[in-house]
Amino acid sequence: MLVYIHIPFCDSKCSYCAFNSYVDKFHLKEKYMQSLQKQLQHELCRFQAKKNTIETVFIGGGTPSTVAPDLYKDIFKLLHPYLIQNAEITSEANPNSATREWLKGMKKLGVNRISFGTQSFDKEKLKILNRAHTPQMSIDAVNNAAALGFKNISLDLIYATLGDTKELLTNDIQTALNLPINHISAYALMIEEGTAFENRPQMSKEQLDITKWIFQEIQKQGFQQYEISNFGSYKSLHNLGYWQYKDYIGAGAGAVGKLGLTRFYPQTDIEKYISNPLEIQKEHLSEEDKRLEQIFLGLRSSVGVAQNILNKSQIAQAKILLDEQKLKLKNNVLYNEDYLLADEIALFLTS
Repeated sequence: MLVYIHIPFCDSKCSYCAFNSYVDKFHLKEKYMQSLQKQLQHELCRFQAKKNTIETVFIGGGTPSTVAPDLYKDIFKLLHPYLIQNAEITSEANPNSATREWLKGMKKLGVNRISFGTQSFDKEKLKILNRAHTPQMSIDAVNNAAALGFKNISLDLIYATLGDTKELLTNDIQTALNLPINHISAYALMIEEGTAFENRPQMSKEQLDITKWIFQEIQKQGFQQYEISNFGSYKSLHNLGYWQYKDYIGAGAGAVGKLGLTRFYPQTDIEKYISNPLEIQKEHLSEEDKRLEQIFLGLRSSVGVAQNILNKSQIAQAKILLDEQKLKLKNNVLYNEDYLLADEIALFLTS
């Protein structure tokens, strides 16, 4: 079982961000964390959690580093009995707010993996994306985390932004790989509804040959691609858990949880969530929903798709793809080696 904790506070709203986050609600931090604890307690009962059953915890946002470690103490105290030994505990962080003291405090609580929202090491690109940090802040944050003893450090990079050049992207990749990290998440800029870029579609400019080149450059340094956007000499167990279709608790305003064939959606509005963190909407999935999700997730990651979940029609389609060497079969699991074709292959398989 996995746990995702959503922290919706941010220093600034990035131009591309569609996540549930706010820049003007900092006065609610303490009350929010209390409600978060209340919901977590409820979910642990709903999921019938037992001791030593939680494999990973991921604190995302928003910006978890805008909340002081002291406000996380009761959350960690609550979760501690349920964690397996050496559970992977990740927190996202922004370079401008992940101070040495914050990192030290989170490590003391049990966080053993940090994921920095770097996005770029180019000053002008960071301004375009409305990021609140400088390139040097990212470098300092990663080095501070390493100096404090974090062994697993990741950072995010964004590409396919208007103005990107091979020179800029090469600098981003090389600067990142020269830092003491063992994981990179590389995302193409997407224009989503409700973002500052919504009416500026020209800001996103993905070119397939550049995307392939980026993937190759990262992998040249021994960072294995294990999902369309994720590379590492260390693979995030939390990420893999999602793609393996494991159950996960989703706690916080805007989080999502899954137990069996049921999804849970807490309130997205912070004030409403604080008022009643147990007002949670449910969505019931069918077995066919589950199969389709497993196919799409498996083909865009190293998890693959177990043949025994496919129906007769899908097995016939899979045979065509195997004959054309678009898929590989190993130990009764189908694997896709070109993640950029993942959705096309999944659509063919399920048509």
